[in-house]
Amino acid sequence: MRFALATRLCLLAVLALVAADMAAAESAQSVRERYRAQLNDNTVTIMAGSFHATDLAVIQDIAAVLDDGDQMRVVPMVGKGPAQNLKDVLFMRGVDMGITQANVLKHFARTGELGPDLESQIAYVAKLFNEEMHVLARAETDDVRALEGQVVSFGPEGSGAEITARLVFEALGIGVRVVHLDEADAVAKLKAGEIGAAVVVTGKPAPILAHLEDGGLRLLPVPYAKGLEDEYYPATLTHDDYPALIAEGTRVDTLAVCAVLVSFNWASDNARYRKLDRFVNRFFSNFDAFMAPPRHPKWQQVNFAATLEGWQRSPLAEAWIERAKESIAADSGARAKFETFLAQADAGSASASEEERSKLFRAFLEWSKNQNKN
Repeated sequence: MRFALATRLCLLAVLALVAADMAAAESAQSVRERYRAQLNDNTVTIMAGSFHATDLAVIQDIAAVLDDGDQMRVVPMVGKGPAQNLKDVLFMRGVDMGITQANVLKHFARTGELGPDLESQIAYVAKLFNEEMHVLARAETDDVRALEGQVVSFGPEGSGAEITARLVFEALGIGVRVVHLDEADAVAKLKAGEIGAAVVVTGKPAPILAHLEDGGLRLLPVPYAKGLEDEYYPATLTHDDYPALIAEGTRVDTLAVCAVLVSFNWASDNARYRKLDRFVNRFFSNFDAFMAPPRHPKWQQVNFAATLEGWQRSPLAEAWIERAKESIAADSGARAKFETFLAQADAGSASASEEERSKLFRAFLEWSKNQNKN
């Protein structure tokens, strides 16, 4: 009898331990699931170009400014250039946004390679900065037309550099023997005299070119040929950009194409749409932080309210910009009323410092808000 009772008690103890272990395991599993859900809901990925591309530095800036770990995490991804980035945004799982180029968008819209309705599938979040065309050659070459018949690297096949190089060289009527090398290999082969030139399309200063030592290389001017006006802008490279490649006090004229931050055009009931909503609000609301050092100087060119002709802006970005316009208009109206109020008030307020006037204005706005509620 005692033995049976002891056995039952042991069994109950074992069952209690098993139940406790199961409860602990379920609790741990629940914690993991909650953390996994939170991490994925608050994380956005942005595909950059190659390791040497300026847009990777720009995306790292975005991560540094916006990433707080809990509410928003931005993960930069190293890609294969603007053309592949567009494909990745359209087709690769886990890619929320990417940086491409305006001419790449137009190229694929013309060819239909990515589908006949590309314009409806892609939404741009913001026009960014210009990316300059760099034609790097040996020092004895002083004119891009002298590359006729020579071996020239247009960058990896299907890349944004290749698309730009083909269009520009065709517009200039220059026939070359094209090879497809990445930037590092192209520079190495150029130094060795195995190719005549290399085309690099990225925002200045291009990291791979900015730190070149004097190796008998130079950057060639690129004429702004007729027919390029719709997709390219005039641009200039200087000694400050490339001390080893451009003599002090001189400049090299070239072309540039606009970089664009794009996403898939998700439906409003999709979880990815809600994730983008959080990113857009945080990105635009903190835009001033990108204007100050140590952020990349290319941010000085960005006007996030600028439009990209022929393409649809993300509804989320459009809504934020409209709210900002309304806020500015309302603030301007309030400011005018405030100045009238000051003019009619004690004359001493006219001599108030700008800081004092700002404090008075904030108090005035708060007072106006309370008046509207009553």
